[in-house]
Amino acid sequence: MGSNVAAPIVDVPMQVRTEPILVARPQVGGMWRRAVWRAVLVPLAVLSPIVALAPTADHRFNIYWHGGLFRNDPLRIVPDTVSSLPGYLRAGNFRPFGRIVEKLIDLASYLLADVFGIPANVAFRLVEMVCAVVLSLAVLLLAESVLSPGPMFRRPPSTVAALLPFVVGAGFVAAGRASPVVLFGGLYFTSSALVFAVAAVISRTRPDRRLRRRLLVPLLLAGAALASFNEIAYFALPLATVAAAVRGRYVLGVPWRRLAGGGSAKLLTVLWLGFLPVFVAVRVAIARDCAAGACYRGSDVHVSGAIATTLPERTVAWFPPLMWQSAVHGGSHRPWFAGMVLILALVVLAALAVHAARDLRRLSPVARHAAASLAVVAAVLVLLGAALGALNADVQQIVAAHRWGQGWRDTASTAPAGALLIAAAAHLMPPKRWLLTGLIGVLALGGTASATANKRFRDTVTNTPAARLDDRLAQAMADFDPTPAGQSRRCELRDEFFAMFRSTPFSLRRFDQAFDTASEQRAGQPFCPTKR
Repeated sequence: MGSNVAAPIVDVPMQVRTEPILVARPQVGGMWRRAVWRAVLVPLAVLSPIVALAPTADHRFNIYWHGGLFRNDPLRIVPDTVSSLPGYLRAGNFRPFGRIVEKLIDLASYLLADVFGIPANVAFRLVEMVCAVVLSLAVLLLAESVLSPGPMFRRPPSTVAALLPFVVGAGFVAAGRASPVVLFGGLYFTSSALVFAVAAVISRTRPDRRLRRRLLVPLLLAGAALASFNEIAYFALPLATVAAAVRGRYVLGVPWRRLAGGGSAKLLTVLWLGFLPVFVAVRVAIARDCAAGACYRGSDVHVSGAIATTLPERTVAWFPPLMWQSAVHGGSHRPWFAGMVLILALVVLAALAVHAARDLRRLSPVARHAAASLAVVAAVLVLLGAALGALNADVQQIVAAHRWGQGWRDTASTAPAGALLIAAAAHLMPPKRWLLTGLIGVLALGGTASATANKRFRDTVTNTPAARLDDRLAQAMADFDPTPAGQSRRCELRDEFFAMFRSTPFSLRRFDQAFDTASEQRAGQPFCPTKR
């Protein structure tokens, strides 16, 4: 006697567009190592001319102040930052995690100077260069995360990876004293790297992945932490949302409806739920306290008609040829694209360019829809960074003065995002290998020009009396002499500083605060025991 039994319904996983998993071959790991080495070496070559650039603005004091305070007790950074929150919030910014990172960077610079006996300004630039390398690697990570439909490290990196280090490196230009290459570079490069890394990780979350309950609280806290880092970190979740959406739809081929209920969407929802309450509460409090216009201009939001003219300029201000003009402005009348730095940078970058061109035939090709997805992600970050700059009164004045290409903190995100946009745009039409080879050569020349422009900027700054004094102060701390003769020399330096900056009492107070703290930590005595 027969019976009709219904077959059990099988829960079939969501189908996504993918590619065959490649068996790990020796050349796959080799290709990745070569791509990583290029991402490391190109920024170092471009930034090396400013390794001895004198500190400016707050850096003149913070390295010694934070180093002296936390050299023997690094954990003190956390309570020190928490105790300073109310004052900073009244001044118009809320960056507790960003300030912790800033203090750690200053402490690392101070330790490096202390251990190796080098001037603190050199140590600070070395740490900044490491942060620039981290940013370069984060850009590479996001590019490959978006482009690869399958396991990312089971195939060679894409041909985009051959271009990226050179165009990212060309963006590290000392385009004025407010440029992140010059001022707070370690902090803002790290912040931008965080944005790229968050977007990369979330974009790699499979649409069919389930969100485990035990991750809810950590994810809520992570979202709140992004809202408590700094203004650049605000970009992480918007960028991650766009990256997950375009990769899921156009690289993986997942329908919008399934994507909206998938694992990456649920992950982003929880992060946004942690981010928005902190962000909204902080911005409301800052808007209330800053309504009278007494807040710190560097982080104040200035809504005016100037935004309409500032925004378009900041969307292109990251372009290296524009920044070169800002870097060389006000220096010598001799041609800046010349000299030994030009030759050395050209040799190093040409060798790396040949290295990249030889790898092209073994790198993974990039489909047009994948390149378009990456271009959208990059364009979104360019617009976010440009909007941040356009809302600031100082940047509005920069644009009103027609100082095209001058760097500001937004450049730390728009320059690498613009680099990503250029590399993606080169793949919107199936490129020939010879065309990519020629483009690699052009971008290597751009990195050479950036290194040469950085050298001109350093020469211009070094010729100022303030920079020469800062260098001598750094050397006096590196070769700290506790004898009466050493005390006399340091007191002469202090007197020179006080005479130079007598019209700025704030700088005078910061000088004694910072250098006395570092001197007490290092030798148990004030910088100048016989202050006059």
